[in-house]
Amino acid sequence: MAAPMKKTVELFYDVVSPYTWIGFEVLCRYRTKWPNMDLQLKPFFLGGVMKESGNKPPAMVPNKGSYMIKDIQRLGKYYGIPLKQPKDFASVMFGTLPVQRFLTAVDMTNPEYTEELSRQFWFRIWKNDEPVTEPQHFAEAAKKAGMSEDDISSALKRMSEPDVKNRLTQYTKQALDDGAFGSPWIIAHINGKKESVFGSDRFPILAMLLGKIPKSHLWKASSSLAKGDDPIHSSPPEERGVDHHPWLAEMEEVLIE
Repeated sequence: MAAPMKKTVELFYDVVSPYTWIGFEVLCRYRTKWPNMDLQLKPFFLGGVMKESGNKPPAMVPNKGSYMIKDIQRLGKYYGIPLKQPKDFASVMFGTLPVQRFLTAVDMTNPEYTEELSRQFWFRIWKNDEPVTEPQHFAEAAKKAGMSEDDISSALKRMSEPDVKNRLTQYTKQALDDGAFGSPWIIAHINGKKESVFGSDRFPILAMLLGKIPKSHLWKASSSLAKGDDPIHSSPPEERGVDHHPWLAEMEEVLIE
């Protein structure tokens, strides 16, 4: 039996975002469940995306900022990710360009460390409340990711070179051209077409796009919908709720394992 054809899923991300950490970890977990997914990690600069799209960080909106503190605590507990609000988030929010350049330099020369280095930066920012402003901070994260001293030194030198800056700009522009306005920005390549998905709470949609949900398990609107009735409570029991969607249980297992 032939292996299923791989479907490329590009994750555009910036380690400044806690919601992106969730999306990152969930996608990394899904690789074992979705062997037809070719996950490609693409570090970009969220600050540039926000500026060019006219968006602004949730923390810049008082009510969103207050909600976000509670939200990431609950999400961290649910997904098993040690999210903790840093004390001086403002310094982090406006200072990840060097971090993303260092991550890009590593991705260009030692891509086998991209995943773990990204994770270590999230650990520093969103778990340990450690700074990520100086080269020594990048080196500390890289060392924990398993990189050698020579590779770390090389990446620190390369992060300011034009080709590294151009790569980061390229990925940022690629996401913007696709309509990005935040992080994580996910592009799934399905049958020659691009499907864009934003955020860390759209994985059932991504699963559907990748063909991981049988058509028989998609939500069904009853004929009462056309009549203006309540499509949920007027439907037969077998047409509503989790009982009719066994794939949800499988998705939950992947999300929290």
